[in-house]
Amino acid sequence: MMGWYNNADMGAGGWIAMIVVMSLFWGAVIFAGVMLFRGTSTRRDSRGSERIDGATPRDPLDILGERFARGELDAEEYEARKAVLLQSRR
Repeated sequence: MMGWYNNADMGAGGWIAMIVVMSLFWGAVIFAGVMLFRGTSTRRDSRGSERIDGATPRDPLDILGERFARGELDAEEYEARKAVLLQSRR
């Protein structure tokens, strides 16, 4: 029974199929490794601090201004908090 398949020779089609399948296999292994590495790495924002969630950091003064615009803070409280934020930047 040995050699019943074209004298145990794969032929050109078999070699091409083997190259394609091995390329797909190693491509999948490399892709999985890259995705695993990217998923575990931390991202850094422009100031160099680590961001786990990938969210863009917002300026505290912008957030304070939005709260004042929505009416959550009165003018006196807004100015007091703004002064504290500006002092902490020095």
